[in-house]
Amino acid sequence: MTYTITPADSSSSDAEELVALVEELQRTQREEDADGFLDLFDDDAVWVTGGGRRLIGKDVISAFTRQVLPGFAARGSVRYVVEHIRFLSPDLALTGVDQEALTRDGAPLSPRQEGRPSYLWLRTDGRWRIAAGQNTAVPMQA
Repeated sequence: MTYTITPADSSSSDAEELVALVEELQRTQREEDADGFLDLFDDDAVWVTGGGRRLIGKDVISAFTRQVLPGFAARGSVRYVVEHIRFLSPDLALTGVDQEALTRDGAPLSPRQEGRPSYLWLRTDGRWRIAAGQNTAVPMQA
């Protein structure tokens, strides 16, 4: 997996941990693991869904997730690949992710459905959690 990191002298172990957390985000969605998904969020997180709905606070994110995640795998799958990590401070980082919706067996959809989510991760008590997330859909090509 190739991704870029700024500043260049940022911790590679922190970067690897963030990549693993994005992989965990992918796993929780594929497996419809609402508890695991929600465990990735800070209590005061702000989450903007792919449909543009802003959810403020883990309780609101939880209610939404528990409504939409069940049945997700029956409709298809998803792939997340970290493209860039920007460390804003030692305990605050942004991951820029390439996202693609897939068929249930892991093949790209036709036409392709892609997103470019950004996740802002905050480390507290030694643990990274999503403090904010913005899901942006890539317009489909004709």
